[in-house]
Order: sequence, then C-alpha cells, then structure tokens
Amino acid sequence: MKVILKQDIKGLGKKGEIVNASDGYARNYLLPKGLVVEASQGNITKVKEQKKAAEIRKKREVEEAQALADKISKTTIVIQERAGEDGRLFGSVTSKDIAQVLQSQKKIKVDKRKISLAEPIRYVGNINVEVKVYPDITGNLTVKVEAQN
Repeated sequence: MKVILKQDIKGLGKKGEIVNASDGYARNYLLPKGLVVEASQGNITKVKEQKKAAEIRKKREVEEAQALADKISKTTIVIQERAGEDGRLFGSVTSKDIAQVLQSQKKIKVDKRKISLAEPIRYVGNINVEVKVYPDITGNLTVKVEAQN
C-alpha cells in the first residue's frame, strides 16, 4: 500500500516521502496511529505543494542570511575597555559584549551563541570575529578594541 509519511519513521522513511508499506502494517498500525495518510492523488498533490513552499521559504531564508552576512562582513564595531600600559585589558571582551555593541551601534541583532570566539578578547587591537548567520553562511566582523582613558 502506498502511503505518505506524516513524520519520520525508522526503517520506513522521512516525513513527506511516499513509500510502499505492507498492507497489514499500514492498516493495523500506521493509519490508526495517524503516522501516515493514504497516497491518494489529492494527498500527493498537497505534499508536492508543501515541498515547493518549503523550498521557496528555505531559498528566501538563505538569501536573507547571505545579505546579513555581507552586511556583517562590511561592519566594524568599536569597543572601549579599560586597559593597562601594555595594551592588556582589565577584564575581557566576550561574545555577549560583541552582540550587545553590534545591536546598539549598528542595529544588527545577532545571537551571542552565533559569534565564534576561541577565547575572550584580552588585548587592544583589531580582531576578526566569525559570525555564523545560517548553516554554511558566515560573516567576518571586525572588532576594534580601544583603550579607554
């Protein structure tokens, strides 16, 4: 029996796929539990339309993420912190600080978990920071840390 999966089922397939299941398995288990719907022409058409809409939505999300990554790559933010004579900061600049300054100075909202810092910034200078906007799409933000007087 041909059925359309409503969710991922181990050993059978992923959500939205049209698969062949044995008649007994489909009638006695999958259909009563609401895990599948019968693959009628109307249901197949509906699934194809949903897949097309999902592809369009994903394409739009990728385009928006790419635009944001380009905008971030062209951006330089300035953070002023107290520092000693040798340029070492009294404290550090973390991804949380970078996200807050990016929001306040440039009106770009980025989650602090998307900002990749191997370790907090502890010295004055220019640092390139990678910001993950979307899977496989990143922007390189320039953070200029200055000594505060």
